[in-house]
Amino acid sequence: MKHLFLAGCLLASVMASAQTVRDTSNISELERAQVIDIRANNKTPVAFTNISKTHIQKMNFGLDMPFLLNFTPSALATSDTGTGIGYTGLRVRGTDATRINVTSNGIPMNDAESSMLYWVNIGDFASNVQNVQLQRGVGTSTNGAGAFGATLNMQTNALSTTPFATLDISGGSFGTHKETFSFGSGLLGGHWAFDGRLGHIGTDGYIDRASGNLNSYFLQGGYVGDNTIVKFITFNGTEKTYMAWDYTSKADMEKYGRTYNPSGKYTTTEGETAFYNNQTDNYHQQHYQLHWTQRLNPMLNLNAALHYTKGDGYYEQYKTDQKLYKYHIETESGEKSDLVRQKKMENDFSGIVASLNFNDKKRLSANIGGAWNIYDGDHFGNVIWVRNSINNLNPNQRYYDNNARKTDGNVYAKANYEIITGLNAYLDLQYRHVDLKMKGSSQEFSNGVQVPFDIKKNYDFFNPKFGMLYKINPANTVYASYGISHKEPTRNDFENEVSTSQPIQPKAERLNDLEVGYQFAKKRFLFAANFYYMDYDNQFVLTGAQDANGEMVAANIKNSYRTGLELQAVWYPFDGFVWQANATWSKNRAKNMHLKVVDENWNESYVNVGTTHLSFSPNFIFNNILSYQYKGFFAALMTKYVSEQYMTNSNFRAYTDIDGNRISAMLDSYFTSDLYLSYTFKLKGLKGITAGVTVYNLFNEKYESNGSCGMYFRNNNGAISAFGNYDFWAWSTYSAQAPTNFLAHISFKF
Repeated sequence: MKHLFLAGCLLASVMASAQTVRDTSNISELERAQVIDIRANNKTPVAFTNISKTHIQKMNFGLDMPFLLNFTPSALATSDTGTGIGYTGLRVRGTDATRINVTSNGIPMNDAESSMLYWVNIGDFASNVQNVQLQRGVGTSTNGAGAFGATLNMQTNALSTTPFATLDISGGSFGTHKETFSFGSGLLGGHWAFDGRLGHIGTDGYIDRASGNLNSYFLQGGYVGDNTIVKFITFNGTEKTYMAWDYTSKADMEKYGRTYNPSGKYTTTEGETAFYNNQTDNYHQQHYQLHWTQRLNPMLNLNAALHYTKGDGYYEQYKTDQKLYKYHIETESGEKSDLVRQKKMENDFSGIVASLNFNDKKRLSANIGGAWNIYDGDHFGNVIWVRNSINNLNPNQRYYDNNARKTDGNVYAKANYEIITGLNAYLDLQYRHVDLKMKGSSQEFSNGVQVPFDIKKNYDFFNPKFGMLYKINPANTVYASYGISHKEPTRNDFENEVSTSQPIQPKAERLNDLEVGYQFAKKRFLFAANFYYMDYDNQFVLTGAQDANGEMVAANIKNSYRTGLELQAVWYPFDGFVWQANATWSKNRAKNMHLKVVDENWNESYVNVGTTHLSFSPNFIFNNILSYQYKGFFAALMTKYVSEQYMTNSNFRAYTDIDGNRISAMLDSYFTSDLYLSYTFKLKGLKGITAGVTVYNLFNEKYESNGSCGMYFRNNNGAISAFGNYDFWAWSTYSAQAPTNFLAHISFKF
């Protein structure tokens, strides 16, 4: 693959050598063409939010991308460390991150197996983002994983035509600090430009031992012609973070404090409690993208890109009281021991994306595009230490080993046509094929025999979308759209079924999404409303449980829906002052939900408990942003309210433990506020200096943004109750978020 990229760069240079530059203002327009085929615009009948580079820069002091999107409609960010750095997640309309499609410059970013984008692997990526579009619902056809809650497409920085250098430094609570150095050559010889960024983010974390050390870089170089851009981009991230994803019970918070972290806990030979000092996640991810954009004529342009991503890493865990036969260690029957294991993965992801885009600048715009991606990933586990003295332990004792191969191809055609003045019709058709193969040994054992991990699946999806948008007059616009999307199960969905006594083959999901919206826009006031109804077949919904890897478990629910009303308003009462607010009222339900129950004789069966709340799906989210800019001074107060959330799909708000205590199965509602203050001025020899401070959780709210929960159910003559005892393990754990904390920041522009 490396040879392919070298050859591609050489070919691009040869192609570009015949070009001449007459108008460098074309650069931005040509760069935007890299994402135009997958983005919505003001004539597309879908719900979306655009986030500009200016907005990102005002908030980007170290927190991951989910927290920079946290105040957009229907969005909710979570953080394992409690600070917004490290392992973070984004949910939109209640759907989890595995159902949010993410691309950069049209290149898929979701992990091909898990469908997750682990932001910790690309630390400080926001420093190189030109703009972002977050589409809610099915959205427009894109490349990579199916969109079941949202589509997030990011465009990285355009090549700069003028030389620059910036140094950004942040530091504050919990040992958090960020250093970013960015630079650009400007346009050289009228054709060439090179930009780059070196970044480091470190934190001790709010949660005990939840430290993070993230290093990254971003480099790009390209050739610019009147009608051509050829650009090579490479970026990477290396991270080492202490595990904080096990979360903590309310009882342990009361006993040890809100920052308590049970991960890595063990008992020494002297009988004392200790925590393993290397309970860490370690990963390196390297990305390469080669883009070619060609304007064929004023109405037609062609985009093509090659991409390759290399990932490798592991996490290391101290595990107590483990059955050694499960690690292929020969011992007497049933012998157990504490041990340290490493679970590793190495993967390669490569492919090609292309699109042909037409716009007559009058009535018709159309796109034809697609992608073909190949993934090859190895998963294996090694035991590196065993407490008990065992003579026959091999170095790096291998205890499971499997491989996954996945090909994912799609083609799409889109058209937006203005039938009469102001009335646009939109049609979007996509076909997607997925071939998935997994083979090797799993981590599970049945009757003393290791269970094989052997999966072969093919999926063919047709995803049509259509709609109408009518601009009644310059101030009023209405639209409606209907779309269908499908998504295949993830690796975790298959793997979690392997571990069950009666595995059920996971099924592909189907979503039918209806969107109806209205917008009123004047010079100083904007109001928008969007109604959505998302009807699912076999939706994967988080159960509340975590698997052996610490990841959230999802399961098919045959019939479910999400419906809601999203409202937005922006008011500019006078120059410099902006008041923005958005709110989402939603109803998220499973229909004909079946729970596994036991009777008085402990016989198992399933009972239909009717309609239940979907997990981790708040009924109400409200965001309010007040901002003021006067010359170099900027201030913003950003507040967020999130209503309570169920942590399971059972409709039970609590369960009873063996001691008769009622244990909550809910995430409580919370209200937080962040304050941003900065001032920009000039000094001789510098283009500008910006200094400021951001105070997060201004009013010291004690809250949890995430959690996990498991309970069991008893059927007593038709009356269903929830319980947990020592034989039937139950739990409720919570991810505590940081109290009032701050980051001071300063930026130098040269």
